[in-house]
Amino acid sequence: MVFTTEKSSQTVPKTYPNFKVIVLDDDFNTFEHVHTCLMTYIPGMSEDRAWELTNQVHFEGRAIVWVGPQEQAELYHQQLRHAGLTMAPLEAA
Repeated sequence: MVFTTEKSSQTVPKTYPNFKVIVLDDDFNTFEHVHTCLMTYIPGMSEDRAWELTNQVHFEGRAIVWVGPQEQAELYHQQLRHAGLTMAPLEAA
């Protein structure tokens, strides 16, 4: 009796985790400033979506403003933080 072992030539692609960029509520940033920052630094952000997220930050204490690859998440997180927004640490999605 002969046993053969076949090696699989299939490669299973491994996906990198996405990261969440989260803005937190604070007592010193105005609605207008949060809105402007979201419009300025988050690509593809519509004016209406920026207002929705700004309200969510205010009324719920936080909002996930972007989800995607780590490198981009780090960039947007840093830009928003440097603009004065209060940021949660990056979280894996």
